[in-house]
Amino acid sequence: MGSFLNVCIARLPRHRSIVRPGSACPNCGAAIRVSDNLPILSWIVLGARCRACRWRIPWRYPAVEIATASLFLLAYLRNGLTLAGASAAVLSFLLLGLAVMDAETMHLPDAFTLPGIVLGIAWRGVLPAPTLAAHLRNAAASLFWALCAALLIWLIRWFYYLLRHREGMGLGDAKLLAMIAAWLGPALTGLTFVLGACAAAIFGVALLAKRPHGQSRLDGQSRLPFGSFLCAAALYALFAGQPIVAWYAGFFR
Repeated sequence: MGSFLNVCIARLPRHRSIVRPGSACPNCGAAIRVSDNLPILSWIVLGARCRACRWRIPWRYPAVEIATASLFLLAYLRNGLTLAGASAAVLSFLLLGLAVMDAETMHLPDAFTLPGIVLGIAWRGVLPAPTLAAHLRNAAASLFWALCAALLIWLIRWFYYLLRHREGMGLGDAKLLAMIAAWLGPALTGLTFVLGACAAAIFGVALLAKRPHGQSRLDGQSRLPFGSFLCAAALYALFAGQPIVAWYAGFFR
């Protein structure tokens, strides 16, 4: 799954098929042998270089494979071989892929976010419930929170445009937060948004502190992949967010 996710990361933001052509070197186009396509092991055996042209294979490839395996293992350790464990693995797969795609290309492809929203609503709809009507209410609530999350990003984007007269946040971020809300619900999505925004702000301040002397502002190349921060925060919320939400809710009892 990590190897397949690498294919998605490399091709989807560039609007290329993930089916054809088969795996090939991005530099010389040479087809990759089956023996050279083993996750992690092939990267080590080849010395992180293409067999044909000796192009250096980025560390991102084994890193994504290791991260995917680790997140799937964590989903199993937390939930076992259950529907909840499977859902955590699916959401982790989507979030990891989107985080890397946004960091590399500043794009959050609809091919991940839109199916992710549908899967989140479906997941909420199949959660244990006493009646069919209750299942439908759960799915409807998931859709409602997804729409609210998208509206939040859209409003922030609109206000920023009114103040600065330029785009400050992409619609991909709205779809991403909608996907997160469809899966996690309002409380964990709120935690995700706060953690993601804080992490992005800290990172942005660090970039400002490192800017060349005399440069008053960051240039266009210093845009922040906010979606990557949201994805990282959502993964934290997925696996460790409930105690924080419970702690915060305790202030209102």
